[in-house]
Amino acid sequence: MTGTNLLDLDPAGLQAYFAAMGEKPFRATQVLRWIHQRGASDFEAMTDVAKSLRSKLALSARVEPPQVVGDSVSEDRTRKWLIKVDGANAVESVFIPETRRGTLCVSSQAGCVLDCAFCSTGKQGFNRNLTTAEIIGQLWIARRELGSGSQPGERIVTNVVMMGMGEPLLNLDNVIPALRLMLDDNAYGLSRRRVTVSTSGVVPGMDRLAEECPVALAVSLHASNDALRDQLVPVNRKYPIKELIAACNRYLDRAPRDFITFEYVMLEGVNDADANAHELVALSRRIKCKFNLIPFNPFPNSGFARSSAERIRRFAEILQRADLTVTTRKTRGEAIDAACGQLAGDVADRTRRTRIDIDVPVKEVRA
Repeated sequence: MTGTNLLDLDPAGLQAYFAAMGEKPFRATQVLRWIHQRGASDFEAMTDVAKSLRSKLALSARVEPPQVVGDSVSEDRTRKWLIKVDGANAVESVFIPETRRGTLCVSSQAGCVLDCAFCSTGKQGFNRNLTTAEIIGQLWIARRELGSGSQPGERIVTNVVMMGMGEPLLNLDNVIPALRLMLDDNAYGLSRRRVTVSTSGVVPGMDRLAEECPVALAVSLHASNDALRDQLVPVNRKYPIKELIAACNRYLDRAPRDFITFEYVMLEGVNDADANAHELVALSRRIKCKFNLIPFNPFPNSGFARSSAERIRRFAEILQRADLTVTTRKTRGEAIDAACGQLAGDVADRTRRTRIDIDVPVKEVRA
């Protein structure tokens, strides 16, 4: 298909596209609703759009989501889609149904440059950023595949987390337009509190996100001191914990929530000692935060083991005694390799990883 892919355009971009065609702004709103609320990819289906405009769009534009090439469902109803983004790359997105909400975990890159020690995605190397169409296309596909709720206006996908493959803050030129579509009332209409971006600690990206599109923020902390975090999360060598905490405090000035969520994967004998918990208590005095403890989800040749349930309970207890809010994430989708840290997709070229201790690109990583 040829022409502009309208999935690449956020609401302002779509307005500008229609203005350049000499069309009034309400036409952009009509098409926005058809694409994102009704899941239309055929302009002829847009029956309240003037026939002459539909004909023009058919010649100059397209609505082309990425292609689903795999669809797996686990016993706990977690669903994972393998989504082809080009001839060499596929990414994964995961839907996690719960009693009162449905969360879609979205990828932002094919592979990841950051190479966190315990994450399967990083072991695949980095190939390229996803486009806005490939990011928002994951939500578009989920809405199509899952259908609508049983009640009028009911949402199946109530929350989106940018916690899939890749580091979102190294692809903000494409992530921010996708976020704006998630939030727009004429598209997906999600609240800022229900859209979460997760970062390993790319400080300039945190500042840019706060300025341009603040949503809920989760930080992949995973260590209680710099020496350990340097090993587990290599971006810490460029942006150590002191700088990270300062950036978190700046983010809170604009954030929709009054706290930062710290993600902490529990690795047996590595970061799960009582001493680590006490260091986190000390760190928490510098930032309003909550902790989400994540039992490690194994993958081949990882070199790590999951902390025992008792060890995780004891670790959480130390944090709770310091009046901190602590949750322990329930492992979902492990049987289909859809659990946290297991997403690998299919990255054909594994040769392009940048050594994070040498340089971390700020605005974009481009292949």
